[in-house]
Amino acid sequence: MHAPRYIFFFCLLICLLGSSTVQAQGNNRPEVPQKTRILFMLDMSGSMLAKWESSTRTEVAKNLLSKLVDSLQQYQNLELALRVYGHLYGRESNNCQDSKLEVPFAENNEKQIITRLKTITPKGNTPITYSITQSANDFPADKTARNIIILITDGLESCGGDPCAASLALQKKNIFLRPFVIGIGADSQFEQQFSCVGQYFNAADINAFNSILKQVVDIALSKTTVAIELKDDRGRPVETNVNLTLLNALTNEPEYNYVHYLDQNGKPDNLAIDAVISYDLVINTLPPTILPRLDIKPGKHNVFSVPIPQGTLHLRQDGPSPYGVVQALVRENNSEKTLVAQPFGSRQKYLTGNYDLEILTLPRIYMKDVALKAGLMTTVTYPAPGILSIPSDLQGYGSLYTLDSNGQQTWVHNLPEVFSKLNLPLQPGNYRLVYRSKFARGSKFTDVQDFTIRSAVTTTVKLFTK
Repeated sequence: MHAPRYIFFFCLLICLLGSSTVQAQGNNRPEVPQKTRILFMLDMSGSMLAKWESSTRTEVAKNLLSKLVDSLQQYQNLELALRVYGHLYGRESNNCQDSKLEVPFAENNEKQIITRLKTITPKGNTPITYSITQSANDFPADKTARNIIILITDGLESCGGDPCAASLALQKKNIFLRPFVIGIGADSQFEQQFSCVGQYFNAADINAFNSILKQVVDIALSKTTVAIELKDDRGRPVETNVNLTLLNALTNEPEYNYVHYLDQNGKPDNLAIDAVISYDLVINTLPPTILPRLDIKPGKHNVFSVPIPQGTLHLRQDGPSPYGVVQALVRENNSEKTLVAQPFGSRQKYLTGNYDLEILTLPRIYMKDVALKAGLMTTVTYPAPGILSIPSDLQGYGSLYTLDSNGQQTWVHNLPEVFSKLNLPLQPGNYRLVYRSKFARGSKFTDVQDFTIRSAVTTTVKLFTK
């Protein structure tokens, strides 16, 4: 007798438990600090034996890299690795697979990297493309980590590969972020070849090399923030509640999606981003506003101001329509591309300017140069339709045409071949109906009738059906 009540409370308990579980996962999940993995890719080809100021390129690179690695012990959630190329075979062997992961990724392996650097000597070729390709296997399978390559080289690719294509392909697969390339020596060809591999730095002298190493690590590990100011037609940063997307400028994939926010003081919030990536900012206004290649200063707070003055288009509909839900196709002035299909009875913001509307009534209404002004609302409506009533049960073939003041007819609608008592909403105006019964024995039995539709009035047309 009490079983239904028991089942009810049991189900209620299950629902409450399920609800609290979802809430806990959505709101109380602790944030796990993101791990960063840096792979140092070091050129130890024969050219690294060349003199550089009072030492050799080899000794300078190894000494400064060792000091840098030692300084990185202070960072949390950081793992390092070392890949070297051109150090296993002499040039006479012409080995284009002379590349090895000497120290794999691990925590607290800085001393192991420093020790290995001391024993490496330059020998052979410069298989940069092969080394970049092999690096895909160096990073552990971890989609949450930031994978970074710092490539240090004094020479161009010597094995006929395409380092740009190799780097681009692995970046698009999210194997690693945009690499840093440090070119030792002031060779103009370096930047031309390596700027497409990643972010290029020219270490023309030892002091510059030391400074660049620290700068690159600072970019990779320091906190960078951005704030987006959205300005109205007067230059005031008061526009808000717009979706923002930071696209990876290389892969064109979204890295961050936000809805813009202003605090109680009218200030946009600060957004933490990864400064290793180059971004295109897409402000999802109608139409979109795009800022390509944001000039982001790593390790700093960056403010970008974007003018997006907006006006509101109000498509007003007074009461139910015999059409059902009517939409207007909104296009930029003189454009064939539809921005949005906006339903009547709604309001939508657009960037200020002129727009063309195609209202999906029968027949369609075309409005050009609808002006939207900043901070103002433009209201658009359409005449109330009338009803064309054909009371006969018909089987046949026919069409409706509009008639202009010059007597020109324009097709607007085909009648169904089989229908019963048609009631069709039409915009006010003059029309022509052309119809032939399915049972008529010749074109000469075509029935042509002109009629007028008025708002909120039913017009009855009786057709010749024999």
